This record gives sequence, structure tokens and C-alpha cells, in this order.
Amino acid sequence: MDRVSAFDEPLKKLLGGATAKVMAEHLDLHTVGDLLHHYPRRYEERGRLTALADLPLDEHVTVVAQVADARVLMFNNGRGKRLEVTLTDGHGRLQLVFFGHGVHKPHKELLPGRRAMFAGKVSVFNRKMQLAHPTYQLLDTADTDEATEAVDAFAGRLLPIYPACKQLDSWRIAKAVDTVLPSAQEAVDPLPPGLREGRGFTALPEALLKVHRPQTKADIAEARDRLKWDEAFVLQVALARRRYADTQLPAVARRPVPGGLLDAFDAELPFTLTDGQQKVSKEIFDDLATEHPMHRLLQGEVGSGKTMVALRAMLGVVDAGGQAAMLAPTEVLAQQHHRSITEMMGELAENWGLWREAPPQKGGGGRRAGMLGGSEQGTKVVLLTGSMGVAARRQALLDLVTGEAGIVIGTHALIEDKVQFHDLGLVVVDEQHRFGVEQRDALRSKGKQPPHLLVMTATPIPRTVAMTVFGDLETSVLDQLPAGRSPIASHVVPAKDKPHFLSRAWERVREEVENGHQAYVVCPRIGDDADDEAAGKKAKKAPEAEGDKRPPLAVLEIAEQLTEGPLAGLRIEVLHGRMNPDDKDDVMRRFAAGEVDVLVATTVIEVGVNVPNATAMVIMDADRFGVSQLHQLRGRVGRGSAPGLCLLVSEAHEASPARARLSAVAATLDGFELSRIDLEQRREGDVLGQAQSGVRSSLRMLTVIDDEEVIAAAREEAVAVVAADPELEHLPELRTALDALLDKEREQYLDKG
Repeated sequence: MDRVSAFDEPLKKLLGGATAKVMAEHLDLHTVGDLLHHYPRRYEERGRLTALADLPLDEHVTVVAQVADARVLMFNNGRGKRLEVTLTDGHGRLQLVFFGHGVHKPHKELLPGRRAMFAGKVSVFNRKMQLAHPTYQLLDTADTDEATEAVDAFAGRLLPIYPACKQLDSWRIAKAVDTVLPSAQEAVDPLPPGLREGRGFTALPEALLKVHRPQTKADIAEARDRLKWDEAFVLQVALARRRYADTQLPAVARRPVPGGLLDAFDAELPFTLTDGQQKVSKEIFDDLATEHPMHRLLQGEVGSGKTMVALRAMLGVVDAGGQAAMLAPTEVLAQQHHRSITEMMGELAENWGLWREAPPQKGGGGRRAGMLGGSEQGTKVVLLTGSMGVAARRQALLDLVTGEAGIVIGTHALIEDKVQFHDLGLVVVDEQHRFGVEQRDALRSKGKQPPHLLVMTATPIPRTVAMTVFGDLETSVLDQLPAGRSPIASHVVPAKDKPHFLSRAWERVREEVENGHQAYVVCPRIGDDADDEAAGKKAKKAPEAEGDKRPPLAVLEIAEQLTEGPLAGLRIEVLHGRMNPDDKDDVMRRFAAGEVDVLVATTVIEVGVNVPNATAMVIMDADRFGVSQLHQLRGRVGRGSAPGLCLLVSEAHEASPARARLSAVAATLDGFELSRIDLEQRREGDVLGQAQSGVRSSLRMLTVIDDEEVIAAAREEAVAVVAADPELEHLPELRTALDALLDKEREQYLDKG
């Protein structure tokens, strides 16, 4: 067996089919290498008990505890039995409960004074924390072969506690690790020898041995330091190679022409750009003036004026003779951007007397295809979406291929083969995380030479994440809100515990409307037939789901309840992604015009929607949304001179992680702080967005929030390594590690941010 194949060996060969199947399906572990990189989450000291008061609700945990007492209770006229066992750590208590035929064995074994490892999901019953039907492993007796195995497996004083699942306990994972641990000697070391020796790192096989079976706490620290570096360094090498490759590509420098559209636009602005907007604009224009493609990430707070910065960049490129395309993730957002940009430019063109309206087109497209400028300097701004009518679409395509349209705003329809540009100079991608690799690549390939790329996100990203996930992009940050933006008050509404709070929430919405304002009500689900069918299939797939929670609240149901109940008499409309595009556009236009009081919507209004008169938002089942998403949604209110109000409605238990997330959102408007909280609360592997990239995250030990110094240092080393040897010809071990941990798909994903 050679060094590579040892880690590639399928687990089925060593562990048997049943165990391998559970590991593959529930822990995403398939090979020996996968299991060796499945590190313990923490370690328990033999003889020391887990602090029971700190257990997280709704999570699968493994604890070492002592039995305080046990009793069997009869119910259902003596036909049913329930065993209640109380565990203690000397301070707090935790209850275990077993039912029916599962009572006999634990009743015999879990005697007062016994110590054991217990694994199960933490829940609350009668205001007490409990584990229902946990699995357990005795630690202080050798009465059974299984117990003897457990004691032998943890002969050291540090017991590794692995990330586990309901189907496979931590101690069974530990036993599997023992089986594959000899293969650690075959580990391919990705660190160049000079780097490893210079930083005094332990050898990789030794680090793997120490992380799984440490004798001392110093062993753990030594192993963690080494393994974190491996992860950070391999990722940063992948990113450094992409950055290097990008610098080798040719691009047309796009320098704005003095006295052109950009200067005229700036001269007519009714406000002054913020210092942040001016600084970021300079960074972008400096990049556009170079002869290799700009790759820049523009991130900023909700409402910080990113669209204004992007529009100025697009006008600069048009001045330089090129075209600019803005790619939006949804039709609603594409139409919103088109409306905003044509209005911004429309005021300018009207002052010049150069604006002309295109006639309305059937099918929702091209209604405001405006011409800015005169015969020598001017351009069209066109919209291109999949739902446009044939005539409007044909005209938009013609305007793009002839160069008549300098700016196009669209959805994925821009990526289709038949869409051709005269001279594409800049691509602006809004809300980049909604687009796949192939989509972005297809648009970038439409230029005669690679166009410049500006990626925008309204989700603030901590510096370490930017270095890790967006490491091939230069980063610009807008953290300053324009003058005149109003504060937003946010409150959690505990609908289950205090239903009168929800009644008061609807009263507040009425008050806002009576004061001449408008409101949003956001729901996680649509509630139409297709939606319900999908929800039904999901429920069938997971019948064992904890408590079978009710389906998320739906737009169509809530709209009906509000119309007939607490908001009766108000003008209520719905908006969701499966509506006819013309209807969606019509609803948004009427809401923007103040003809709708309350818009009940899904997250289609999450980004880009700008209605300054909307002051209140009620988010139903707010615990079903992520922290960053809640922050995005909240950013739709408080966009005018009146203060905003955001009410987060939830039935989540007060002690649950979900309620903690909501309280965090209510406590601060700082998107960067919330992004840290969001990141800290995610599960392992979520950080690099594996759902989009299609491959598992390679991060096992590195935490991008806590390990900023490691990431920054690894980035420096990676840049130096790649500068000296871009193809890694003299570092075959690093090349092998790169191929193993960052397959082609992941490397492309990292390339696109």
C-alpha cells in the first residue's frame, strides 16, 4: 500500500459495511483519511465530570456524569413503565428518561454512584433539561466485554469526545479511529520542509496520533497547532495560485474620460458621497485602469450605498468605450436595480433635456429603457430577464450587440449563449453567494478579453472569512451609512409564551399605516400547492425529526388571516417567487408608489428592495432564518427619514439556541458583529458554503473567527511559495494535498468567491 492509497482506502474495508454506511450517510466520512481528519470536538479528563449546566438545547451531546438516583414509575394503570435517572456533576443535574422495553438494562446498570458516558439530544420537559433514551457506556466497571473495551480504549486520562450523531456514539467512533490509526504513519505532509522546520511544527503522523490519543494537554495543543496550519496553508495556496493566474490574464484598461457621463452624473448628484464611497470608488477606478482584470469584493452594511458605487464604476467603463453588466439573483432585484439606476440617471438626463422614454412593452420588460446623453456621449440602460416579451427581448439583445446599450441589468438570462456584447468591460455581480461557479464563468467569458469583475455583498464578512473564502479577491469595505438614514428598533416577540405580544405587534403595524407609512410581513414559506407538496415530501423523508415541528408559516395563509383579522381594512398584497413576473413587478411598483399598505412576502424582498416609506417589518417564524438573513431583511425598513421597527416573531423556547440568535439580532445593528455571531453558531463545514460548491469543506480544525493570526501567516507563506513555484513542481507533497483536499470543483469555487 503506497502513501496516497492508505488514506484513500474505503472505510468499508476496515470497519465493515454497516458502520461505514452510517459514517458515510450521517457524518460524510468515506475513507481512512476522512476518519483520521474527523478530530475530537473536546476531551474529558478521566474522573472529571462534564458541566451539565452548560449543555446546549436541541443539540446531540456526549457527557461524562455520575448517577445520583434512579426510579421506575408506572403509568397507564400499570401497563407502562418509565425509568427516570438523575445525573449529577456535583453542581447541576440532568434527567434521563427511558420507556417501555428499554427500561430493563439501564435500570440494572445505572445504579447510584456509577459513572458513564451518555449521548443523546438535549430537550426540555416540564422546565427540566433531559436526554430521552440516551445511549451510554459505563466507565467504572468491567462487568461486560463492552465495558472492558471502553476502559481499554480510553486507557489515557483524556477521553476524546468526537462529533457524533444519533446513529453512532462518540465512543464507537473512537473505536473505529483505533482501527485506522496505524494508517496515520502514511500521511503525506503538505508543508514544505523549510516552513515546517522554521516554525517548529511536529511531523504530521505524530500530530494525528496526538490529536486522537493524547497523553497530556500539551499533546493536544501541539497537534492542534500543526493541523490548523495544514488546513490554513493548503487553502491559502489554492487561493494564491488563483490570484497569480489572474495577474497573468490580459484585460483592457478602462479609464474614465474627463467631461464624460461620470463627471456629469457626479455634478448633478443632490448629495455628497460619503468618505467611504469616495475611498472605495478610488480603489475600484485604480483597478479598472490596469491591464489585468480587477477582481474586487465590495462588501458593506445594508443601505451603505453600494449600488451608487457600482453605478459610478459602470459609467466610468462606458466613458472608456466599454459596456457594463450587473447580474442580480432574482427578477425582483434585477427590476429594482434597473428602476433605481434609471431613476438616478433619469433625474440627471432630465436636467440635460436628453431623457427619452421607451414605450411600455408587453411582457414586463423594457418599460424604462432610457437613453442618457446626446449623439456623442450617451448610452442606453436596458433590462434583460427571462420573462420579457419577445419584442422587448429582441430589442435588448440588439442594443447589447451593437453597443447602443452601455449598461445592462439582468438575471441569469444574461448568461445565455445568444446574449452577445459589443465590448463587455465590467461585470458587477450582486449578492454573489446566490450564483454558481458556471454562471459567473459564463458571463465573464463574454468579453473580448476577460472583463473586470466587481462582486458585491450586503452581508458583512469578518476579515478572516474574507481572507479564507474570498482570498482571491481584493476587498473593499463600506461601513458608513449615508446621512439621513434612520435607526431601526428591533424586538423579539415570543408568540407562544406571550401571545398578547403578537397582538400588540399587529397594533403597531396599524399605527405605522395610520401615520402614513407601510409595512412588510415576511414568512419562510409560500403556501401554494407546489410548496405544500415539497414540504410533505420533506416530512416523509425525515419522520424521526424531533417532535415533527409544524410547517413554517406561509405567505398565503398569513395574508388571509391578517386580511380577515388584525389588519382588516388595510390594503394587503402578497409577493413571492412563484408569481407571474408581470404580477410581481406590478405589486412592487404599487408598493413603492404607496398604493399598498402591507406587503406579505417571502425573502424575495431580502436584498435591494428600497421603499423609504416602509417603516415596519414583522418576521414570522424568525427562528427559521439565519442571523445574516434577518439582518438583510431588517435593512428594508428605516430607509427614509422615519425610524424603522423590526419585530422578530418566534415560538422557540427561551433557552434555545434559536432564541439566542434572535436576541443577538435584536441587540445590535452592527452587521459585522452579527456576522461573527452567525459564524460562531454555524456547524462545522458550513463556512465555505459546501451547499453551493458541491463538495465538503476541508476545514476540520481551523476556525476562521478565532484563528486570524494563523490564517494571515499562512497567507503570507502561501504567497511566497506560489511566487517562487506557481505550479508547485518542486513540492509534490503539497500538490498531492491540494488535489486531495481541494479537488478541481472546490478550487474553481474558491476562484469565484
